[in-house]
Amino acid sequence: MTNLNNHSGKKKVAILIENGVEDMEFTIPCHALKQAGMEVVVLGSRLNEKYRGKQGKVSVQADGTTTEAIASEFDAVVIPGGMAPDTMRRNPNTVRFVQEAVKQGKWVAAVCHGPQLLIEGDLLKGKKATGFIAIRKDMINAGANYLDEPLVVDGNLITSREPGDLAIFSTALLSRLGYGGKDAALPDEKDTTAEWWKLADAWGGSTKGDITKGLNTALSGERYSLEALEKYAEKESDTEVRSLFREMITHKQRHIEKLETYLDILGEKPSLAANIANQYAKVKSALTGSDDIYQLHSALGDAQTGIGDVGNLCAMYTDPVATAIFKDIYQNLRKYEQQLAQLYRARTATATEVKAAKPTTGAATSM
Repeated sequence: MTNLNNHSGKKKVAILIENGVEDMEFTIPCHALKQAGMEVVVLGSRLNEKYRGKQGKVSVQADGTTTEAIASEFDAVVIPGGMAPDTMRRNPNTVRFVQEAVKQGKWVAAVCHGPQLLIEGDLLKGKKATGFIAIRKDMINAGANYLDEPLVVDGNLITSREPGDLAIFSTALLSRLGYGGKDAALPDEKDTTAEWWKLADAWGGSTKGDITKGLNTALSGERYSLEALEKYAEKESDTEVRSLFREMITHKQRHIEKLETYLDILGEKPSLAANIANQYAKVKSALTGSDDIYQLHSALGDAQTGIGDVGNLCAMYTDPVATAIFKDIYQNLRKYEQQLAQLYRARTATATEVKAAKPTTGAATSM
């Protein structure tokens, strides 16, 4: 086992780990710290176990455990996300270790689901913090002032939301540990124009090829949806529904423009699949009828498919620009899913009432 005492004079940082950790949320801070010349100690809950990441890319044996680790010997603690924090929070030794680190004024940096451990340790009361959107209410209920921002620093707590924030998150930690300035060639953590994806790539995150693939996946979906909505609008006789389709079309055009512009900035072009996506929608619409409720139901189904597909993209890439575009599309789809569903329920209810009111036909029976 590695000696947990630090005799080198380097800054010493503990990275917590359990099975199911989100791979990049472990890898990127780890590589960033090591490349900055800092000593990284991986702490789990059991000796002699190899921990594996949620995506299968991380496979690492811990240097020690939170049972014997002493918080005062570290300068900072990193809590990555994924499914690991839910296991971490059940280990009283891990909770105690983080509580002591916070109490002693050590930097404690948590990303994505990492704040679950801070919740367990009652460390968020009255604190500004962020985390993955799925635990927003948990954080608020724990007393946090939740902010939907890439980076939130309050006292010695550093928090971020998702993989797209990792380069900013890691840079913020490095700067507070004394690594920064012009010699470090790191952007200012508040610089929204910086090419953060390049930094994340250098630390083991998404490559330009990965990001391009994600952008083209989203572009394929938006081009398909645009064509489908235009066909639905042509066939739809209900003015309220047709107006909603037209509104959705405007947003689809805006999303497509954003995706194409960012691909161009990256020096990439739309893929073949993205270029022919609208053709699939034309074929599908040609094979369907023109019933108003059917068009509405089809649009609802398309929106729900998009929610699933783009929702996955939102947490896949370590590029804040691409992630922001995906989240914009996702939130837009969520909004229109509700409006489509509301109209669908209303129209089907009306159709049922009309059908029930029609007199039944048949031969009259004599008395």
